[in-house]
Amino acid sequence: MDPLSPLDRALTHTRTWLESLGRRPVRPTASLETLQSAFGGALPEEGADPRAVLDLLARAGEPGLMATAGPRFFGFVIGGSQPVALAADWLTSAWDQNVGLYVASPTVAVLEETAGRWLNGLFGLPSTAAVGFVTGGQMANFTGLCAARHALLARAGWDVAEQGLFGAPEIHVVVGEEVHVTILRALRFLGLGQARVKKVPADGQGRMDPAGLSAVLAGCKGPTLVCVQAGNVNTGATDPMEPLIAASHSHGAWVHVDGAFGLWGTASVRTRAQLRGVDGADSWAVDAHKWLNVPYDSGVAIVRDPEILQRAVGTSASYLVRSSGLRDGVDFVPEFSRRGRGTPVYATLRALGRRGVEDLVDRCCARARRFAEQLERAPGVHVLNEVALNQVLVRFDSPGGGDADAFTREVISRVQADGTCWLGGSKWKGKDVMRISVSGWNTTEEDVDRSVSAILRCAGRA
Repeated sequence: MDPLSPLDRALTHTRTWLESLGRRPVRPTASLETLQSAFGGALPEEGADPRAVLDLLARAGEPGLMATAGPRFFGFVIGGSQPVALAADWLTSAWDQNVGLYVASPTVAVLEETAGRWLNGLFGLPSTAAVGFVTGGQMANFTGLCAARHALLARAGWDVAEQGLFGAPEIHVVVGEEVHVTILRALRFLGLGQARVKKVPADGQGRMDPAGLSAVLAGCKGPTLVCVQAGNVNTGATDPMEPLIAASHSHGAWVHVDGAFGLWGTASVRTRAQLRGVDGADSWAVDAHKWLNVPYDSGVAIVRDPEILQRAVGTSASYLVRSSGLRDGVDFVPEFSRRGRGTPVYATLRALGRRGVEDLVDRCCARARRFAEQLERAPGVHVLNEVALNQVLVRFDSPGGGDADAFTREVISRVQADGTCWLGGSKWKGKDVMRISVSGWNTTEEDVDRSVSAILRCAGRA
């Protein structure tokens, strides 16, 4: 057998899958029992033809897949991959590079250095800020907060890399009451504790209150870390960056921005004003999968001071060939051995250009507004948020004046089962809501209209 023939078979199955996305039900159709029957059992004693293995994956696996890469998936902020990004990701896997050191892959080192510089320019951040390509938004937040921990304790005369946290000065951590779970989880990983945070009140859209922050900071004596948010996961709203960052820096605090999807708003003149002042922070986290629409494994951690990031996460040993003045990937991320995950980011930025990224952000925001405008016209349907970016929160009155929470949950279940589109639920200000996230490059106005019709049909408002 030609050793490359499995690649041809994989390409065939990939084409079939991608071509089906606009037609197939968005929800998975296979049951757990069916999938376990197809893929389970004992490890075979003898191997199988690789082409047959790929056929099995496609035949039995695809019915159990969610069409997240399709144009009518609105469940989470996870838009599907653009074709150029997927193709570059195939190349990344085929190249099979370990990008921990420059000497092991000069090409990918240069690609990641360039992509990082382009991202800083796109976001309006300092051109000299260090950029590390990590697995996702979770690890981007972890990396930024790791740098913050190192810097804050160093200012207090404590070397956390050498001495650990035992006996270290206390770090006060301040967050908004709408803080995302990945921030709290990162704090847990870093030994700072997720229950010790001091929370600042937020307004009706989830934006941190500057006056409330000043009051909380007044009670923080010693090293202080403030986490602000660009893009609330429910409403899409962004914290007022200028006053929050100014107050934090006046207190001597480090400011980290959780901008998983919201930071992409800086790429458009139509949404940039919402993030005015974001460039004044000390670290930023963003996810290229969410709004650049590249494959998963594409988080980005950005730290203003490259030396701080290197001291926080870098490492060395006598057997490693380090490259003075060149980019060794190990100095930018917590991992050592890793794939060249910056390559699809580079390829997509090069293919789109600045205007293409702006158009992508603008299209998604416009589609979100279209959702809100059409749904709000229906009786008993309420949009609860200002559609600042790509998020829409919807609530349904129950027929006959019944329990609106229960009915909203029922409508969500009906829409998921219908299969025209897929979206999820959330809680907002104590109420059950439908959450619509428009994040895909391939979502058209027709996709929005079809989805609105399905939602209203499922709610009995058609």
